[in-house]
Amino acid sequence: MDQPEATPAAELQKVSVSDPGFEMYVDLMANCLTDMIYGGDRTIIRRGNKIPFDKKKRFQGRDWPVVGHSMAGIKRLQNVAHLTDRVIAEDVPGDFIETGVWRGGASAMVRGVLKFRGIEDRKVYLADSFEGLPPPNEEEFPADKGSRYHTRGRLAVGVEAVKNTFDAYDLLDDRVEFVVGWFKDTLHKLDVPQFALIRLDGDMYESTIQAISALYPKLASGGFIIVDDYGGIKACREAIHDYRNEHGITDEIHKIDHTGVWWQKS
Repeated sequence: MDQPEATPAAELQKVSVSDPGFEMYVDLMANCLTDMIYGGDRTIIRRGNKIPFDKKKRFQGRDWPVVGHSMAGIKRLQNVAHLTDRVIAEDVPGDFIETGVWRGGASAMVRGVLKFRGIEDRKVYLADSFEGLPPPNEEEFPADKGSRYHTRGRLAVGVEAVKNTFDAYDLLDDRVEFVVGWFKDTLHKLDVPQFALIRLDGDMYESTIQAISALYPKLASGGFIIVDDYGGIKACREAIHDYRNEHGITDEIHKIDHTGVWWQKS
């Protein structure tokens, strides 16, 4: 099976054609979305235990913020911002979608960049069950055997809570659409002709393969796909390589951090 190593993109490759004002906006958004700006005053809860705030872990996206809007960490949020800006600069056609949104932070970053650049003709779609992950279907997706993600209540964030995230940054408008339901029931029915950027954050093999199978054929040439869990979750990585192998995709995989990757569709 094709198992290429993700290529480091110069630690964090600045892929956008941007300016100091844009970089300041992105960094401020990332620090707010991850709650880095108040981090020293927060107590982190993990498996029922209170632990001290660790700035390095938060930067890397290795903990779950208590009140923050994203657990992706600074680099992955910067990545989605820079790829969004590159879509604009290179005039890649299509809308934006994230599958698996938690509190909506990464998608809010996308909408923020579009607003910063004055883009009014593109939508941001947030696809999620908004009630957590499904129990593993081990017979159909054996790579998910033993998965316990469906038992993690903190992953279940409702639509209203995600709308509140967008509202907090003055980003909730008619260019933000919510796709509610299990991926197997919603994504292949989505009436959107083309995407410029797809961000997958489904954790499991099932969620990942269902999302990429439904959406990648709609990704424009020159568009980008981001996989949040590639490095950190084996089942997700297997789903990505299974799809790439089946469809003969050889576009270079670029590394963002310890878990996130992206590639550009040729």
